[in-house]
Amino acid sequence: MAEADTETSDKRLYLDDLAIGQLFTSRAHVVDASEIKAFARQFDPQPFHLNEEMAKHTFFGELVASGWHTAAITMRLLVETGLPLAGGIIGAGGEVSWPNPTRPGDTLTVTSEIEEITPSRSRLDRGTLKVRSETRNQRDEIVQVLLAKLIVPRRVERA
Repeated sequence: MAEADTETSDKRLYLDDLAIGQLFTSRAHVVDASEIKAFARQFDPQPFHLNEEMAKHTFFGELVASGWHTAAITMRLLVETGLPLAGGIIGAGGEVSWPNPTRPGDTLTVTSEIEEITPSRSRLDRGTLKVRSETRNQRDEIVQVLLAKLIVPRRVERA
């Protein structure tokens, strides 16, 4: 991680601090088979998420993570090191897609780009961002695309 990235991740940013095209990159997370199965048992109990042998006879042909597991990992990476927004990451809508599966052993990293910044006209203390976050594995394959609309506080002058 570059020195500038470390500085940015240590300070929380307000809407006024952001610029269209600005990029943020998270730390990496290695996904293992036990984590995939644990998530699946609790939230998405399908054969291709639970059992290597059964997964061989499915669409994927191997054990893969639930898309929702990939989304949960993405969220954790965004919160911890990927998108240092003041007030937290507060979603107001979005769209998610999974162009490739996440597999055991994959190392995931999230890169987010600010696509649009809109100060609120009625609430001067906030605005919205449109952010594109791509979660990629170690082979640079995109395993998730998240297009999110986020609510972000503005710097407010106190009287």
